[in-house]
Parts: sequence; structure tokens; C-alpha cells
Amino acid sequence: MSEDGLTGQKILIVEDEFVVADSLAMYLESLGAAIVGPASSVAAAVDLIRAADRLDVAILDVNLQGQHAFPVADALIARGVPFVFVTGYGPDSIPKRYGRVPRLTKPFQADELVKLLGR
Repeated sequence: MSEDGLTGQKILIVEDEFVVADSLAMYLESLGAAIVGPASSVAAAVDLIRAADRLDVAILDVNLQGQHAFPVADALIARGVPFVFVTGYGPDSIPKRYGRVPRLTKPFQADELVKLLGR
């Protein structure tokens, strides 16, 4: 996805590390995206998903304050919102039912994320 492809896109950030979430938000906003969140917990993320009038894509950390974020993934799937997992864990940490969800291993480069968001 080019930088122009992010203009006007509503992107939900679900990340419990403030510095990571803030950096992602600032970077994506600089490319024209509208940020929803960030949410740092499963409950906050699910609330944002339910309340949002529109979400185009989401960035989802797998571990949120010691909880797996799979209920968030399920809420996104139920709304038809594509998402990318970001995690410091290996591929075996993600259940097979999410096998088609793109995944980035932390740390990652911002351009890698932009490419995945375009899929």
C-alpha cells in the first residue's frame, strides 16, 4: 500500500506498550490515516470495535497486559475488519484458526507494516 492508500483509512491500534502504540499512531497519522484508539486491553479494544462506525483495518498485539487478544480478533472478524497480528512470540502462539491472518514479529519495520495493511 502506498502512503496515499492510507489517507482517510480508519485504523484501530490495539497495543499495550504505550511507546509502541504512540509511535505507530504518529507514523500512520503522518501517512494520512485516522487512528482509532489505541486500546491497551482486551475490554477496551472490544468496546472500541463495537462503538466504531467504521474500521478499515486493525493492528493487534497478541498479548495485552498478560491476556491473549483472541477475543479482539474474533470481534474484528465478526465485523469483517481485516487485521494484522504483531507479536514477539513465535508462530505457534497463534491458534491455527487465525492461520490466514498476516503476522509481523516485533520488532518490525514501519514499511513492512504498511505493506501488510495494504493486503
